[in-house]
Amino acid sequence: MFRIKSLISALLILVTGLFSIHSFAFDLPKEFESVDTYTFFHSGRFDGQGSAVTAVNRGNSENIKNALLAEYPRWKGTHYRWGGSTHKGVDCSALMQHLFRDSLQKSLPRTTFQQIRNGRKVSKNNLKPGDLVFFKTSPGDRHVGVYVGDHQFIHASKIEGVTISSLDNQYWVDHYETARRLVLIS
Repeated sequence: MFRIKSLISALLILVTGLFSIHSFAFDLPKEFESVDTYTFFHSGRFDGQGSAVTAVNRGNSENIKNALLAEYPRWKGTHYRWGGSTHKGVDCSALMQHLFRDSLQKSLPRTTFQQIRNGRKVSKNNLKPGDLVFFKTSPGDRHVGVYVGDHQFIHASKIEGVTISSLDNQYWVDHYETARRLVLIS
């Protein structure tokens, strides 16, 4: 009986450890400024010529914003899952891959560490829809989202799943690292 109790205790500790091993990276506070209601217009889908993120399109900021926001309802509320890339669970960098591929016909690398190397650096006060925004969430981890205008960005939150959050939220202000502009805007 003592061995069974010891085994059960050890298994509980092991399982708890496995589930919490990556949780430190994205323990985010409950977002206070989520936007829940939008009118989406799917105008200005791009012509799909080429798939590299450096390809030039004839789109503009409003077309890019509309394309991203039109794709958002398909992912809204999808649970965060580290390493996930489906509607059953998705992480931040995989979400960016899906949003860029499905709304802008552009491919992105798989990880935040690879995505941050694309495009050119852009200052926070010059953000345009389609810019990738990066956050340093811990010494070895980054988080990524895509800016959609009005200080808002789409991302995969560990607490809320796929959502739209405000760059003005103090958590994001404190953890903001950089932004990158891909060649999507003429």
